Amino acid sequence: MAASDSGLSRSPVPLVLASASPRRLELLRQIGIEPAAVDPAEIDESPRPRELPAAYTRRVAAAKADAVAPRHASAFILAADTVVAVGRRILPKAEDVESARRCLTLLSGRRHRVLGGVVVIAPDGRRAERLVTTVVAFKRLSRAETDAYLGCGEWRGKAGGYAIQGRAGALVQWIRGSYPNVVGLPIAEVAALLEGLGYVPPDQTP
Repeated sequence: MAASDSGLSRSPVPLVLASASPRRLELLRQIGIEPAAVDPAEIDESPRPRELPAAYTRRVAAAKADAVAPRHASAFILAADTVVAVGRRILPKAEDVESARRCLTLLSGRRHRVLGGVVVIAPDGRRAERLVTTVVAFKRLSRAETDAYLGCGEWRGKAGGYAIQGRAGALVQWIRGSYPNVVGLPIAEVAALLEGLGYVPPDQTP
């Protein structure tokens, strides 16, 4: 059967990344995917009362995709959300030293989950979603270690107050699951979702 008869688009169709995160863009580039455009959704990401981390992650990722899709009717849309959770608690994106310190104090000496929600919408409206969970264990942090990490500034704007790909890597004892998911995008799952909906990077188009 010819590709044009398979029901999946195999012509060069652009991909739009619905995120301003440079980490997500870099991870896509690592697997040979270069978005045609970056268009952040800029939605309200406030958790709802008593909303659980998994439900929150799925909802926000879907809301980002749905917000951007109407602006790019002929493109694939990729949206994602990354959440750090301790039990039923959703940790914030640290915007100041005190919020980052509270996150690190909570994470010290215990394990937590990093949830990555991914949504892909095809130009014909078909969509695919995935929720990926990685378990991360932090060492018990001394006051000096916490202060040193806060002083480097990498925590700013990061979920849970840390960036594992930077100096926080020295604070992690072990992880179980996808490392790229903790950085910001579970790239193996993203590649599978895009392929399943028929996306082909321009340089791989026959």
